[in-house]
Amino acid sequence: MPSPTPSPSSALPRQERFRGRAAPGSPSKLTDVSYKTADARLHLLETLADATDDLGAALSALTEAYELADEGMADRLERELFNPLQRAYGRARRTHSEFAQRHQLADRTFEPPTAGAPSHGLRGFLDSASEAVQRAETTLAGLQDSMLPVEVGDPQLRSGLEQVRELIGRFPAHTRELERTLGR
Repeated sequence: MPSPTPSPSSALPRQERFRGRAAPGSPSKLTDVSYKTADARLHLLETLADATDDLGAALSALTEAYELADEGMADRLERELFNPLQRAYGRARRTHSEFAQRHQLADRTFEPPTAGAPSHGLRGFLDSASEAVQRAETTLAGLQDSMLPVEVGDPQLRSGLEQVRELIGRFPAHTRELERTLGR
């Protein structure tokens, strides 16, 4: 008896299985592509992990910025940037973990990276944090625009993504506002 032929999507390398879909972080629409739900869930989980890593990088940069700020600026940094970002990071991690558990996928541990050398200065750390949050926002927006969270039928995931995006939505404006007051 001949061995079963692998399905076309499982025989292709991972990047080929998602041909026609926007790369993680890209805000373009999903095109008609056949794929297995399990593959779609894994892709979704990996993309969410990428965004969560970016939020962790932003937290690290803000921690360094806090150390360089005077007391007044440190209070604003904590209130306007760090606290909402910390909640977003926690929500993204929780969304990742809960989605993995619901679908029997491997969960992972998120470790924030180091932020860089103090020579970057306060403005440099704020810029790094802002860039990392923007990458996360772009990744999450692309994921939501792809309709993949709807296609895999997971309302809790959709809700978690929405909550994370709401928490980081004001980050760029708050960062610009803080940077405007530096050196005054």
